[in-house]
Formats: sequence, C-alpha cells, structure tokens
Amino acid sequence: MIYLTLFLEFFKTGLFAVGGGLATLPFLYNIAEKYPWFDKATLIDMIAVSESTPGPIGVNMSTYAGFSASGILGGIISTLGLILPSIIIILIISTILNKFKSNKYVNYSFDGLRPAVCGLLCAATYEIVKVALINLNAQNIFNFFKFKEIILFIIIFILMKKIKLHPIFFILGAGILGVFFL
Repeated sequence: MIYLTLFLEFFKTGLFAVGGGLATLPFLYNIAEKYPWFDKATLIDMIAVSESTPGPIGVNMSTYAGFSASGILGGIISTLGLILPSIIIILIISTILNKFKSNKYVNYSFDGLRPAVCGLLCAATYEIVKVALINLNAQNIFNFFKFKEIILFIIIFILMKKIKLHPIFFILGAGILGVFFL
C-alpha cells in the first residue's frame, strides 16, 4: 500500500509542480505534514543533499523521500511517479505545440503560470527560511534568530552576486563552514 501511496503522491507532485524542481517544495511540505515519512526539518536536509548532488532537484528529492519512506523500491517508485506526468505531458505537447504556439490563449495561459510559479517558489523559500534561519522554539529573542546561519546566508548571498563561480563551490564551502563553525 505504501508503494501505491508514494506513486500517487509523487505523481500529483509531478503533475502540478510547474516550474522546475523547487516548485515541488510546497507539495513536499504537504507530504511531510500528511505522512510520517519525513518531517520539515528532514526536508531541509533533503534540499541540501538534492542541491549538492548531480541531477534535477525534484527528482533527487523524490528519490530521497521515497527511499526514506520505504527503501530502494520506495525511491524508485516515487521517482517514477514524479517523472511520469512530465513524460506524458511533453509527449502530448510536442505533438500539438507547433499548431498552437501563436495562439493568444496559449500565450495568456503562460502569462498566468509564470506568477503562479513565482508564488510557489516564494512560499517554499519562506518555509526554508523559517527552518534554516529561525529557531521557532526559542525561549527568548536572542535565541530566536540563528545568527551564525544568518551571517553565512548573507555572506553566500553577497558572494554569489559578486563572484561568478559555480554554485557547487558555495555549497561545498558552506558545508565545510558548517562542520567547523555551526
């Protein structure tokens, strides 16, 4: 039964998470609240692992979540569930897109999808910030903010804007700093 549930949950995620891997985050938060497979704190770890491993983040996260829920077979089934809608949709779209690419209603629908995807990404970012930079269980204001993490966030943000390095260098650097200082 868990395999069917994994497949269906990740099929829904793959079907409606328009905009790439990060757009799967609101769906993964929903799964974390609905099932005991992983919690929100583990989801942040999943994001870190998925961002630092090769491959699309959504696929990496579905594999990680499925593996956490039910081992290797769970990872395979959740990954298939996530990618199958994309395969089906792209096959359908590729056959008819040339006929409708200049259709104003198709263009309007894309105009509507872009801000929706942006909203999904902002909602996911908000959840990540809550877990990564704020201690919601703090007893006083001095422990409410994770100051070391906030400083690291600011440094990485500034460096990414100023220095044109591949993001993997920032991820590796932050991981090393985390081991020694956080």
